[in-house]
Amino acid sequence: MVSSKFKQDKRLETKAAVLSMVCWVRTLLFISVLVPAFVECRIRHYHFNVVVKNETKLCSTKPIVTVNGKFPGQTLYAREGDNVLIRLTNHVQYNVTIHWHGVRQLRTGWSDGPAYITQCPIQPGQNFLYNFTLTGQRGTLLWHAHISWLRSTVHGAIVILPKKGVPYPFPKPYKEKVIVLGEWWKADTEAVVNQAMQTGLPPNISDAHTINGHPGPVPNCSSDDAYTLHVETGKTYLLRVINAALNDELFFKIANHNLTVVEVDACYTKPLETDTLFLGPGQTTTALLKADQGIGKYLIAISPFMDTVVAVDNLTGMGYLRYNHTLAFTPTTFVPIPAVNATPVTSVFSDSLRSLNSKQYPANVPLTIDHSLFFTIGVGINPCATCFNGSRAVAAINNVSFVMPTTAILQAHYYGINGVFTDDFPAKPAIPFNYTGTPPSGIQTMNGTKVYRLAYNSTVQLVIQGNTIVAPESHPTHLHGSNFFVVGRGVGNFDPDKDPLKFNLVDPVERNTVSVPTAGWTAIRFRADNPGIWFFHCHLEVHTTWGLKMAFLVDNGKGPNESIEPPPSDLPKC
Repeated sequence: MVSSKFKQDKRLETKAAVLSMVCWVRTLLFISVLVPAFVECRIRHYHFNVVVKNETKLCSTKPIVTVNGKFPGQTLYAREGDNVLIRLTNHVQYNVTIHWHGVRQLRTGWSDGPAYITQCPIQPGQNFLYNFTLTGQRGTLLWHAHISWLRSTVHGAIVILPKKGVPYPFPKPYKEKVIVLGEWWKADTEAVVNQAMQTGLPPNISDAHTINGHPGPVPNCSSDDAYTLHVETGKTYLLRVINAALNDELFFKIANHNLTVVEVDACYTKPLETDTLFLGPGQTTTALLKADQGIGKYLIAISPFMDTVVAVDNLTGMGYLRYNHTLAFTPTTFVPIPAVNATPVTSVFSDSLRSLNSKQYPANVPLTIDHSLFFTIGVGINPCATCFNGSRAVAAINNVSFVMPTTAILQAHYYGINGVFTDDFPAKPAIPFNYTGTPPSGIQTMNGTKVYRLAYNSTVQLVIQGNTIVAPESHPTHLHGSNFFVVGRGVGNFDPDKDPLKFNLVDPVERNTVSVPTAGWTAIRFRADNPGIWFFHCHLEVHTTWGLKMAFLVDNGKGPNESIEPPPSDLPKC
């Protein structure tokens, strides 16, 4: 027997298809008489088929998991205010979920995507309809798998255009280009992470960095598989740059060309001119590029950042910016790349970003705080009898290494299922210590599936403090379900008396992912106005795997408009 809710879902998809066709016809033929203007084109409908395909990179072929056979996956286009429907069907051997990274998911946490946090994974042969509305957002985001390491190849761009008739708050570009940065392993990444978890050792680093799926020229491979950005002299282009890498923060440069940053993480910024972009995994940067150099071919380079002792894939990914009418065999103009440990470059870039803070796009920074939290984050070592050296690498927040449940936390919260999680995540470390100095001996993390509870519409200040228990490291941290304002950052231990005096509460940059500097801290503020369960984690996949993650539980407010929507009938089962 077919459930009434399933029929309702199918009717929703049919309505979306009909409206999409009507809108397409009206746009194509301009027949406003036959297709009246009151028909709003606000439903975007996509089909995501998760399939395996063979892909050749670095002179080596391997099967990879993809959406619709594309790497990177297709770009999801929509406008602010659109309702987006994505029917995902799983045709591979792995469980799958998709996260719409940076989409607020107001009251629709069931569609957020992190496995065992907001949903059980979509099992082989099963499907699920993701359904959400893009409320109050416009700019560049990304989608990616949110289970195991599948996002190494299961990822793509999200482009949210302004509402019709609403201009950009910067000069209109001639064309827009999506540039997705990634990592590539010759080996199967699921085998890489599985081996690491069995041995307790860090996983093998990637073999190359990619630009729109292309690594460019690399050692020991004659194939020059490089991305080319074609431009016309005198024109201005809007580059939507996305770091979809698993574990590497990246620099992005184009020889002899400056870039003007106008938006990060789908939040407009004051214009920032620079010759180098810095993006952590999960971050996006939208920048204007003026094609103002002589006709020729110019190197595009992406290179890693790592200012500590941790191993990193140090191979530069290369592509080309090529002006129209450039002759064949024209030599490439090269660009110097930052040193792998160029901390000052990252600091200058991060510290220079400011919210646009205009009348139309204000920076609504919380000025009074209900919850003042202090999270220390880092990597540790725990005993492991079955591991290679008798120990295992772990990661933790406030000394709690997160244990993934077998029932989705949001379902347990909504239905009142006991025994899945506890709401006693510590607001600060149980035992304070010199976080960036010599670590105390004998520290062992505890395990737990813990959340921190927030009342609806409460305000939060969170200081994220990196520690040096094993090694200091830069941590790009991501909050689901909400943007936040980056009100301060620094090196060393956070000083609760002096550092808040220097906070920017006027026009701090607004983001969903922010890098915590090596052996340093970052302070963020946000308002918990989105009921549900919202994942907070390091976006280096290796650290997420090791347990550097937790979740916020935001209670319902008053009435249905301040409460999470009921779960869809086709929500996957664990």
